Amino acid sequence: MTASRAPIAIALDTNEIDIAKEWVALTSPHISTMKLGLEFFTRFGVSGVAAVMEHAHGAQLFLDLKLHDIPNTVAGAARSVAGLTPTYLTVHASGGAAMISAATKALPDTRITAVTVLTSLAPGDLEEMGFLSDISLLVKGLAISAVQAGARAIVCSPHEVRMLREVLPREIHLLTPGVRPPGSTQDDQERVATPAEALSHGADLVVIGRPITSLWNPHSPHLMSEGLAEIIAGLE
Repeated sequence: MTASRAPIAIALDTNEIDIAKEWVALTSPHISTMKLGLEFFTRFGVSGVAAVMEHAHGAQLFLDLKLHDIPNTVAGAARSVAGLTPTYLTVHASGGAAMISAATKALPDTRITAVTVLTSLAPGDLEEMGFLSDISLLVKGLAISAVQAGARAIVCSPHEVRMLREVLPREIHLLTPGVRPPGSTQDDQERVATPAEALSHGADLVVIGRPITSLWNPHSPHLMSEGLAEIIAGLE
């Protein structure tokens, strides 16, 4: 991550490769990280990710696949993306220590990133599924277990960042989705905060998608640029 780029990961949630390339080319000079996830990867695979990252001006790749399977399968999936040299690769923390350890051994130069509790879930959702309804306690347990298994980054909501910063080593990166600039709609996110709040609580990287990408107009790309510039200014 360069000092001249804001600690933002743009969520490139599209299944159109040309649009993804344009978004990356437009935003990567200003922000540190490009996040590509399931929607894109299941359509275009490794070659599609590589093609998009050619336009990324050296920005980091956050490959958000949220792997969750038996250790051998997750290790194989991690090795299959090794050629992309992702800075971050997500796995579900609930997959357990053996699964996380297998991923870290398969990609030792990548920060295997454990997803704790999805930011779209509220306490009532967890109760219905039989989990602890105390989200902070659940996130804490999952995060500590994942780090002990070798994860070097954690995904959590902005609400849990301060708590995790107190219990995890400082070298562990904390990545926060569920981030919405002031005035933005909450969409399908439950546990949200502004980018400035998340960073002030101790996040290393904030994930922002629709508040940026919804501004895209191929005939007026300056609208997206101006919206991004406003978000970056709000971090200062």
